[in-house]
This record gives sequence, C-alpha cells and structure tokens, in this order.
Amino acid sequence: MLPSLRLRLVVVFALVALTAAVSASGIAYWLNRDAVLTRAQNAALNDFRKAMEDNAGNLPRRVGCQELREAAAKMARSSQNYQVLLVDRTENGKRCAAASNEDDFTLADVPGRLSSAVARKRPVTKQNKHPYHLYWQRITLDGDPFLVGGAKITGEEPTPTGYMLKSLAPERDDLNSLAWSLGIATGLALIGAMLLAQAAATTVLRPVRRLGEAARRLGEGKLETRLRVSGTDELAQLSRTFNDAAASLEQRVAELSAREASSRRFVADMSHELRTPMTAISAVTEVLEEEQDNLDPMIAPAVQLVVSETRRLNDLVENLMEVTRFDAGTAKLVLDDVDVADQVTACIDARAWLDAVELDADRGIMARLDPRRLDVILANLIGNALKHGGSPVRVSVRTEGGGGDEGGADESGADGSGADGGGELVIEVADQGPGIPEDVLPHVFDRFYKASASRPRSEGSGLGLSIALENAHIHGGEITAHNAPGGGAVFTLRLPRDARRVAEERENGDRDPDRGRDPDRSRDPDRGGGDGAGEAKGPGSDRGPAADGKRKKGGGNR
Repeated sequence: MLPSLRLRLVVVFALVALTAAVSASGIAYWLNRDAVLTRAQNAALNDFRKAMEDNAGNLPRRVGCQELREAAAKMARSSQNYQVLLVDRTENGKRCAAASNEDDFTLADVPGRLSSAVARKRPVTKQNKHPYHLYWQRITLDGDPFLVGGAKITGEEPTPTGYMLKSLAPERDDLNSLAWSLGIATGLALIGAMLLAQAAATTVLRPVRRLGEAARRLGEGKLETRLRVSGTDELAQLSRTFNDAAASLEQRVAELSAREASSRRFVADMSHELRTPMTAISAVTEVLEEEQDNLDPMIAPAVQLVVSETRRLNDLVENLMEVTRFDAGTAKLVLDDVDVADQVTACIDARAWLDAVELDADRGIMARLDPRRLDVILANLIGNALKHGGSPVRVSVRTEGGGGDEGGADESGADGSGADGGGELVIEVADQGPGIPEDVLPHVFDRFYKASASRPRSEGSGLGLSIALENAHIHGGEITAHNAPGGGAVFTLRLPRDARRVAEERENGDRDPDRGRDPDRSRDPDRGGGDGAGEAKGPGSDRGPAADGKRKKGGGNR
C-alpha cells in the first residue's frame, strides 16, 4: 500500500498529529461549550428568579391580564435580554397568559414536560424546603437554540407562573468561531506534523540511502567501499557494522583471490611442465604403435593400453592449458569470415564422421567468427552426441534475426568484411540416444562432472563441454542443452554472426573476462563437467581440446 519508507513516515506522523490535534480540539471545544452555556444559562436563570420575586411575587391575588402583561414587560427589560410569559387566573377566574412580546413567545413554545414539572407541587421536607422549583430546558425554534426556564411563585393559591425564553444564538456563534479556530489550528498542526515528518524522514533516510548505495557498490565488487560514521545512534552502529562486514569481506576475497591465482599458476605451470615429457612420450608411443604387429602377443595389449592412455593424458594436458587461458582471461579471438556449412563439413570430415552425421545447412551462410574455436565447439558437441547418443547425429544450421539476406554471395559486403552485422547463428546438434537425465541436465557443462559415481572411466578428459561453452562465451554466445520430446539430447549453440564488437571490447578491456560465464562452472576444477567425450582437435588447431581422429559411436550414460 505504501511502498516508500518516506511516505510511510509522513503518513504515520500525520495520523498521530491528526489524532492528537482532533482529540485536543474536541476536548477543548466541549469544555468551552459547557462553560459558555452554563455561564449564560446561570446568569439568565438567576436574573429570572430575582425578577419573579421582585415583580410577579408582588402582584395581588386577584390580578388582571393587563397587570400580568405590564409585569412581564417589566421583567423582560432585564440586561439578560430574554422574553417573559406570566400565567395566572384573573379576577373572573379565567386563565390568562400574558407575554412581554406575544409575537416571539407564547405558551405553545413551552415544552409540555417543562410546564408539568413547573406546576407539580412537592411536599415540603427537611431536604425539600420549597414546594415549587425553577426548571429549565434547551430547545430549538426555527433552527435557533433557546433556553426556556419556568417557576411558580410560592404562596396561597392561585399564584402566577412565569416562563422565560432566552436566545442562545450569541453563544452558538461564539462556539462556532471557536470550532473554526480549533479546526484551523488542527489543520496547521497537521501541516506542521507533515513538514516535521518530511524533515525527520530526510534525516533518517539519508544514512539509509547512503547505506543502500554502499551495499550496491559492494555488490558490484568495489570491496573498498566504506561508510563515514558519525554519532552513536542505531544508524551509526549499523554503519559501523557494515564497515566491519565490508572489511572482513574484502580480506576474505583477497585471500580467496590469492589462493585462486596460486591454483591457476599451479595448473598452468603443471600443464607447461608436462608438455615436454608428453612430447617425448608421444613420440615413443607412436613408434610402439607402428611396431605393434611385430611385438610379442603377450606384450601387445600392454603396449596398446600405454598408447591409448598416453593419448588421453596428452588430451588432458592440452585441455588444462586451454582452461587456464580462459580462467586467466588471456584467450583471444582470431576472427575470419567463415562459411558455416563448409566449417561444419570440414569438422566432420577431418574426424571421419561423415557416415554418422546428417547435416542440414545451406551453403553461403557467412559469419565472422574464430574458425579454430568454432571447430572446437562443433567437435565437442558432435563427438559427445556420437559417444553418448549414438548415430545418426543431426546437425542443423540456421540464422535468426538481423533481417539480412542469408545467401552467401551477397553477405561478404563490398568491404570484404564478411558476415552480416546483425542476426544470430544457431547450430543444433541432436542425437538419437535416451536423452540426459533431468538431475544431470543442469550440470552437463560443469568440469569433471560425473553423472554417477560408479560410471566407468571415460576416454575423455571431462572438460570438453566446459571448454566448448567457454569458446561460445568468448564469442558472446551461449550453449544450452535439453531433451527432445521424442527422445534424444539436443545441444543448441547460439553465436552472433559478427563477433567483432565482442573482440574489440575484449581488446579494449571493457569487457569483464568472467562476464557471461558462471564463475563456479568455469573456475572451480573440483566441480564436475560433461565427461568431454568427443573432444576434438580440428586440422590446424592450436593446442585446442583434442580428440583422437577416430570415430566415436555408441550409447553409454552421460
């Protein structure tokens, strides 16, 4: 309802001020109203009582209407400015009601309950020393308030009865003025409370806003962010706690960064150190493989095992070196104009997969990409599909967006730049296997991930799909995996048709090397990944993820 803290503070202050002001004004109004009415009422009734004693009490027992009228007029000339009505029996026994002003006050204006109370005679006791008493009542005539009072003269019957009618309009006007004054004071108090709430909200929210801004900067990685602390209130204590947490986080991140850098250097150094002996070992294994037919049949299986494991170890070293380049942010794009269909065909042909792969791609779909890294991605995806899904593997190529002509003849452009500057290249690799288990699907691109702890050791290094994903990210693209409705896994590669902007950003240092990449996936070698079967090195590749050039078939569990 009230999303803003400032608005909530203002509303709360306003409600509290309004409640307090209305309560105080109401109490003041009712107290003043009671005091004003009581004062006016008592003054009029006391004056009426005295006038009754001085005038009506001295009338003869047998009185005429004219005498009653004169007495009423004399009583009405009081400073209290009320009208008088005298009621008595005349000499001939008739009842006479004489008023000081018959146009303003008649016997019909007297309430029945009041006249009954005035005429009722009470027994005289110690507590009640008079048989008749003075009674009063407030009434409204024609929308104006009046005070009506009545009393009967004590004595031998018949005695006159007098009534008075006093207008309370002046008191009403005074009370209305007081109500308006209190209403204006309440409004001013409300405005003052809202201004005070605004000032208080500004005072309270300024450090909160600074704290939010500091938290945002801290979340962006600016670990040196600190808050200036002044005072000893709760907000100051919160700022100190934030500064302590930021300092602890900065120290912890620095320690973790140092450990991560040390781990990267270790992996890089280890990979480089292993390359020299691996080169020598590979040369020896090639000689052993050539002489395998001349070896003792008892020794031949061992030689074959050494050869295969040496190749696997060599692939692992090459993959580790590629991973260290990605982690260190030193991987570069070497862009060239690529006919995507020709590139896919070359990748399949170099690995003798032509009879196991179905290609659905039109010639002339041009893209400006790094051919070597595209070959690495395709080799890993297709090889993985052949190993775990089985043939035939279907590779389809299409473009999305951009609005340009997809024919290759016109896409190179007059400047020879190659691909159309807009749009996206989409390559799908689908196999015919059982698909990927749902619990494994989120982890297929993780490094060294194993779907089952009891899975037999694979021929791959477990880094192939992870490296393929890194090569897609460095182009500004993405790889996703899902299961097809009819069965089988589908890997979808999406790349921009022109990666020059991404390459320029990386060259200028404007792009974070880790952007677009899951840091846990790309930096934690202890987490799993796709088993990497099907990692392949295309012709002329530069120490990229490699596969042995042999065709890989079969089902197997991902």
